[in-house]
Amino acid sequence: MLREVSQKRLLPFFGQITRGLSASALPEQVQYDPQSSAAPTPQPAPFSYIPPGRNHLFVPGPVNIHERVLRAMHVPGQNHRDPWFAQFYKDCLEDSKLMYGTKEATPFIFSGTGTGGWEAALCNTLSPGDKVVCFRYGLFSHLWIDMMQRLGLDVQVVDRPWGEGADENILEDILRKDTEKKIKAVAVVHNETTTGVTSDIAGCRKAMDAANHPALLLVDGVSSIGALEFRMDEWRVDVAVTGSQKALSLPTGLAFVAASPKALEAMKSAKLKRVYYDFADMLRTNPSGNVPYTPSLAMLYGMRESIKMLREEGMENVFARHHRLGEGARRAVEGWGLKLLCKNPRWRSDSLTVVEVPEGVDSNKIVKTAYAKYDLSLGIGLAQINGKVFRIGHLGNMNELMLVSALAGAEMAMIDAGVPIKPGSGVGKAIEYWHQTSSVIKTRESLVQ
Repeated sequence: MLREVSQKRLLPFFGQITRGLSASALPEQVQYDPQSSAAPTPQPAPFSYIPPGRNHLFVPGPVNIHERVLRAMHVPGQNHRDPWFAQFYKDCLEDSKLMYGTKEATPFIFSGTGTGGWEAALCNTLSPGDKVVCFRYGLFSHLWIDMMQRLGLDVQVVDRPWGEGADENILEDILRKDTEKKIKAVAVVHNETTTGVTSDIAGCRKAMDAANHPALLLVDGVSSIGALEFRMDEWRVDVAVTGSQKALSLPTGLAFVAASPKALEAMKSAKLKRVYYDFADMLRTNPSGNVPYTPSLAMLYGMRESIKMLREEGMENVFARHHRLGEGARRAVEGWGLKLLCKNPRWRSDSLTVVEVPEGVDSNKIVKTAYAKYDLSLGIGLAQINGKVFRIGHLGNMNELMLVSALAGAEMAMIDAGVPIKPGSGVGKAIEYWHQTSSVIKTRESLVQ
């Protein structure tokens, strides 16, 4: 019954998503006269033709996969019970600490998605009926709340306008009023990919400290970790979650979770049911380089190469690169004369840009046209903002020349859809900013001396 109720509650959200890319957008099939003696010309199936060039993938996940990662994943089948695997897997776990900004947390790697990571964070630290505070300001924070409720947690939902983030003052006030310390966890979606909003996790931690509250801090970093500043130890995040198909620039298939010592202590008394995502099974096997069930070896090879690339670039440089890409996209929106869904600069995401379209324009038409004419994949507006915005992803394996192609394609698709913009107006603003802030690629300095 609970599942049926939840599905009914979510149908309006998913209905709007699928309507954005409905079958009505597909080319009509040619109708043939059955009385005609002429043999019909065979028609290709929809989407069967692959055009020259490459698909321009600019959704906020899945993202573009670097050739180095693809080559690293090109391995034959191997037995993870052979002696070589133990050190390999220990190295995988140790390597993963880089993206969280942690030396103290214990990392876990599950075959799954970020949604599985959500469940692991909740089930390993909480008990039925525990009270959780969670802000809701987009579809993904909504879905995490839905999971909490379906697991039997008592969720205090703090609704915020879509386009804003977690309000630290509200959080502090809620926690100060909880004099009996009944709230067991605060859950925050760091980067809400529905709206292009990045909340201030450091600010949330300060609010919790100011209220002198012992609640756990659980963070969804699915579209932030590995792209945006994330300092798990410094901000005292208790559980952090991300997925392989976002900033790590891997295929979908791995859920990454890191737990603080405080979270592992909470696990000892947590009563929510867990099996596949049980930290305890990992803790029994991981220290010796083993796993409780079959791992995805190709994905692990790709993960190590991706993290190697992050280490080579340097995490501070990774954060700076994403900020430059995000700022260039925002300059383009300004050049188009359009508005961002996120109005407050402090919450603007460097992982993606969410663009409001003018009144009377259906943003789904822009997204469909971009794909149909220019082989460009943009993100549709989700749930209550479907038809009102489109999303440009710029996280992970990305540079300026890649992103400028997306901006150019978006310009053409918007003009096709009737948006009154001048060709080059946004692209020019982005190029101007990137040129002014450009620097020579590391190890190529001798070429410009």
